[in-house]
Amino acid sequence: MKSSRLIKGIMLLVIFSSAVMAQAQSVELNVSVTNSWLIADENQKTYLKVGLTGFELTGNTERTASNIAIVMDKSGSMDGDKIEKAIEAAMLAVDILGENDILSIITYSDYVDVLLPATKVSNKLSIKRKIASIKSGGSTALFAGVSKGADELEKFLDRNKVNRVILLSDGLANVGPESPAALGDLGSSLKRIGISVTTIGLGLGYNEDLMTRLAQKSDGNHAFVENSRDLSRIFEYEFKDILSVVAQDVTIEIECKEGFHPVRILGREADVIGNKVYTSLNQLYSNQEKYFLIEVEVDPFAEGESVDIADVQMTYSNMATRKKETLTGSGVITFTRNDKVVEDNIDREAMVNVVTQIAAEKSEEALRLRDEGNIEEAKAVLNASSDYLKEQSEILSAPELAGYGAEYEEDAESIDDEEQWNATRKKMKDDQFELQNQQSY
Repeated sequence: MKSSRLIKGIMLLVIFSSAVMAQAQSVELNVSVTNSWLIADENQKTYLKVGLTGFELTGNTERTASNIAIVMDKSGSMDGDKIEKAIEAAMLAVDILGENDILSIITYSDYVDVLLPATKVSNKLSIKRKIASIKSGGSTALFAGVSKGADELEKFLDRNKVNRVILLSDGLANVGPESPAALGDLGSSLKRIGISVTTIGLGLGYNEDLMTRLAQKSDGNHAFVENSRDLSRIFEYEFKDILSVVAQDVTIEIECKEGFHPVRILGREADVIGNKVYTSLNQLYSNQEKYFLIEVEVDPFAEGESVDIADVQMTYSNMATRKKETLTGSGVITFTRNDKVVEDNIDREAMVNVVTQIAAEKSEEALRLRDEGNIEEAKAVLNASSDYLKEQSEILSAPELAGYGAEYEEDAESIDDEEQWNATRKKMKDDQFELQNQQSY
């Protein structure tokens, strides 16, 4: 009898532990509204936040294998310290990856060379010898280099792997397609088959519009590395992300209820069709939040009414369980005539996110004005954004907003400096990308 009870107890413990583990290894979906209380009988707007947080990778959780293509510019402008630091960074990648990961290395100048065809990272010494042989010289066939990198990934393309191109370039694409639109289309096509492209711009000679568009459209990362000495550090950050992917193929459908009308998503691409919003992510990282902010127009509701603003459904591939999972959530708004109730129930974290995204849009506007030659107008937009950020920092008790405000003030001061404009522009694009995509580095 005692042994029977013991066995039953152990079985219950195993079942309970498995349930807890399954719950712990699921993405967290958090649906909130910036204003959970609104003034009754008024037309107004609010923001719906859909937050996704990756679960923690425990010691018992086997990380997702990676399928990586490093696409390296070896044109003449990479000569010297740049190519040396690029080689060091590529060797660091070899050290970080494990024997179950796949690596390919593609170099490009006038033409594309597959230095290392896609292979398991088992013989690291042999791979490093190949990397050490890279020499610089020639033009910049960037489009062809990325395309060849994707070809190598497709040899082992697997939805249960992290499939990523890491593009490193210091120059303008001058062989083959070279417009941001063309590279953006390439990024979109790669995203559809589960490949992301991280772009790393080295120095001051590359096209930041092209590089950020490619990363944005494929759901990769982007980094501006002005000094080649920082390249290995950026590679470390990038591979920290790659090795912590916990979810892929993330799709989100948001259906607004009657009386609520979705207008747009701040900082991200989405399809808004009637009362529905559709968007997606290629991947989600452990212990990192990615969020979507939907601007919603609200019809008048009577005092005392409490209504759902939207239903949210998220589907994703869990990389720990290798299963498709679906999560649902909703947000609720209550209507009152009491202004203080509305003010006291603002979701401050969500509002900080909204302020950040609005400021990033203003930075984009300033950059566009500067490109058109309207320097004083651009400066005015940045200074107004700086004031807005500092004001909201006080209201929301969010010191990080004051930090962004100080950066915008610095951008305004340097935006008319022709000698510094190239570096300032790349920094602004880099900052915009980081904020809009909630990049970890």
